[in-house]
Amino acid sequence: MFYGSVFGWTFTDATPPESPFRYAIAQLDGKDVAAIGGPAQPPETSTTADSSWNTYVAVDDAHAASERVTAAGGRIVDPPTPAGEGGISVVCTDATGARFRLWQAKRRPGAQVTNTPGSWNFSNLHASDSTTAIAFYTEVFGWSFDDIGYATMIRQPGYGEHLAATVDPDIYERQSGELVPPGFSDAIGWLAPVQDGEPPHWHVAFTVADRDETVTIAQRLGATILTTEDTDWTKDALIRDPQGAVFTASQFTPPGD
Repeated sequence: MFYGSVFGWTFTDATPPESPFRYAIAQLDGKDVAAIGGPAQPPETSTTADSSWNTYVAVDDAHAASERVTAAGGRIVDPPTPAGEGGISVVCTDATGARFRLWQAKRRPGAQVTNTPGSWNFSNLHASDSTTAIAFYTEVFGWSFDDIGYATMIRQPGYGEHLAATVDPDIYERQSGELVPPGFSDAIGWLAPVQDGEPPHWHVAFTVADRDETVTIAQRLGATILTTEDTDWTKDALIRDPQGAVFTASQFTPPGD
């Protein structure tokens, strides 16, 4: 499987009984990092454009969070729906039309590994109207949007403390230094404008140990490399997998390394 070779994932079937869909939990060293799902029998009319990575936001109460979404100008596409014993899922769009999902955990709390090679790093919001998007997510989730000069950081206050206490105990040590923006440990993603002709959307980035090696493996397995970019902090590649889902592979290369 593509992601098994690219990220080193193994997979555990998590399909609910009699479900028309198949679900597999992706894991690193036995810990959940992502999930892959789709029709058990893909329709003949399916195209690669149907495939995408989804961003889930953890909530304590899916019904209450759904009410906040609509009150802030968003829309509920699919109402709270049990996903087997794992939890409750809701499909939403924000006030600008960008689609995302809510997740009220039961058996499956979500990602148990982050910010290490092969795991989730950031979800970046590509917005058509940044003012409306900021107002929406601030009202619904209490997020902060920090303009740090060269980019706008999306933060969940207290997120760094949560990671340090659970899945990423070294986060403060790794992100120390005078060049690190204040509050960076709380960052869940970045706000960016949409490109011409592009709809508002959430985009997922995964951490990799070596961007160039990841590109080589992905190409060999049939992926398309859309762009590569070197920044002061990362080496990135925008990749379309063989099914059409687009993601970023990001190697952390802070100044001085």
